[in-house]
Amino acid sequence: MSLYVIDDHPLVRQALGMLLRRIKPASKVVELEKLSELQAAIIKNGAPQLFVLDLLLPGVKGANAISDIKGLYAEVPLVVISAMPAGEAEETCLEAGADLYIEKSMAANDISSAIAGLFVEEKTSEEEDEDLPIAPGSDTKLSKRQKQLILMLDRGLSNRDIAAELSISEHTVKVHLWRLFRRLGVKSRTQTLHFARMHGFLMS
Repeated sequence: MSLYVIDDHPLVRQALGMLLRRIKPASKVVELEKLSELQAAIIKNGAPQLFVLDLLLPGVKGANAISDIKGLYAEVPLVVISAMPAGEAEETCLEAGADLYIEKSMAANDISSAIAGLFVEEKTSEEEDEDLPIAPGSDTKLSKRQKQLILMLDRGLSNRDIAAELSISEHTVKVHLWRLFRRLGVKSRTQTLHFARMHGFLMS
């Protein structure tokens, strides 16, 4: 299994590669300059375990790269890293299939923590299956934290607001939301709230 970093800026690419080697020392880290190099790199270096993708790659329009990669590797986490502030850009990326949006201006430790959170298995007796997608026709069971997040999203709270209420980092909030989205099979806050109302987690 390999971790793939795709960024046209050499220093950023190398720095991300170093972070990933600390997070997953047993995995191979492959650094690429262009999206067009990805398929050949996967054939050479093995199946992907993670993608870290620069949003503004030369010759790639907007979030098209995200859609292209997710179309081939739907179950592999994809992290977008960008110089653009989170907001509309983050929402666009998540809608396209990204699992996490990280600003390049973040501290290295925060970037590392956010990415590492994608590999953390949260298994308690109550939350045993919370990472597994809900099967069609099955009962919808969510952990207390996931139900709490839905209520906070319904209140319109931002990631920063949620972090403050729960006394956790904003980056941990993003990982919790990623797990919730994956559990419900959705890609955005709006889709999450629609699902919640349809399944009785929120009053219509």
